[in-house]
Amino acid sequence: MAFDDPNLVSAGGLVPVVALAEEAGLRDLADEHLSVPTDKGANAGLKVASLVGGMVAGADSIDDMALLRHGGMGRVFARAYAPSTLGSFLRAFTFGHVRQLDAIASRFLIALAGLTRLLGASAPRDAAGADPGSDGGYALLDVDDTIIEVHGHAKQGAGFGYSGVRGLNALLATLVVPLAVATTAPVIVAQRLRKGAAGSPRGAKRLVGDAVRTARRLLGKTQLVLVRMDSAFYGRGAVHAALAGGAAVSVTVRMDQAVKKAIAAIDDAAWTPIEYTDAVIDETTGRWISRAEVAEVPFTAFAAQKKADHVPGRLVVRRIPDFNAEKNKAAGQDTLFDVWRFHAFFTTADPQVLDTVAADKTHRGHAVIEQVHAALKGSALAHLPSGVFTANAAWLVLAVIAFNLARAAASLTEPDLVRATTATIRRKLITVPARVATSARRITLHLPQAWPWETAWTALFNRVSDPPPVLAA
Repeated sequence: MAFDDPNLVSAGGLVPVVALAEEAGLRDLADEHLSVPTDKGANAGLKVASLVGGMVAGADSIDDMALLRHGGMGRVFARAYAPSTLGSFLRAFTFGHVRQLDAIASRFLIALAGLTRLLGASAPRDAAGADPGSDGGYALLDVDDTIIEVHGHAKQGAGFGYSGVRGLNALLATLVVPLAVATTAPVIVAQRLRKGAAGSPRGAKRLVGDAVRTARRLLGKTQLVLVRMDSAFYGRGAVHAALAGGAAVSVTVRMDQAVKKAIAAIDDAAWTPIEYTDAVIDETTGRWISRAEVAEVPFTAFAAQKKADHVPGRLVVRRIPDFNAEKNKAAGQDTLFDVWRFHAFFTTADPQVLDTVAADKTHRGHAVIEQVHAALKGSALAHLPSGVFTANAAWLVLAVIAFNLARAAASLTEPDLVRATTATIRRKLITVPARVATSARRITLHLPQAWPWETAWTALFNRVSDPPPVLAA
């Protein structure tokens, strides 16, 4: 055994994926918008492309960027920078440069949506010029944060947050577009790294505003957008930012006195049984026997604040039996009446589009963002590799760019990969071993015979090698 073959490439799938990034203008956007000073910021476009390419191939630290410089990679890709150079580039970032990178990520995502089926069948406009989603459905914009665990005492901003884990806090916004037959896979439209001890709503107002604007640019001004958030974001800043952008909100509320008073005012006849986990149908009545019920009541959020902050809407309440009721009954401590646990959320969604039951089901789908958190932590965000906070903030944005790029590449292949996880996309499309050969000054990649996903890989390669006209985004 010897590591002596100069013609082998371990990630042949990077060829079409990097070509797609080039076609969407990643390098040009970075050259235009990034102003990192001194020689550390020279050739910003190539350095950003190198970092994103390494992340797509599975790099989760700066040292891992060395995977771009093995075997025949130098013949396939030009100017793959050394890990030390890329590390110096990231450490030269300030917060302003991170915001420049945010703008690049937003523009790049819009370009990807125009070149691919990233947003499913809703990406192009129809023959009449109608915006996607104009059939009345909501595009779903989810906002949530997650703690990225870090180790070592040199990490700037690291601290113990609400989870009790020492780390840094990443705030993300994802977009999902429901279609006629399914929903698209989530894409990330906004991101922000914060100190580990930061509260969930810190900076949420600006991030929600950025996310709604990007969603509007992706989907058109007439598309309905619903921002879903949990109770940590139930505050004037995030809610008003969503409403100012023309979006509706669906946000879990805290059980304060105003909410409890509104729930107590709901008439017993207003409760509607719903399909719920492990529910069964009563054959006699044809109704669901899950004892989960929903009702709604008009509600004004932030009524205790000044009048300009008041937000009229609906309080949708779901009630389920208290889990301790059966235990108490078995112990001879039965209650005189049913005891319920209440879960309430506030929404400004149009009741003609989302009635009480539909609004409840839609709000519960907010948990889809946890899959995005897991996908990021299973790839580029397995570590935040630098001791410098702004370098890690830039790393988060680059990880988001890589996530969306991999998702866009998968959308050009077969249907089974459109909603696949990042790890699955990497295994089937990216980490394909190849041998580089040259004949008549033409480079040929020899890929494994009988590769199970040959059809999908070929579809991606053909698409970026001979692209059709750019779709309207």
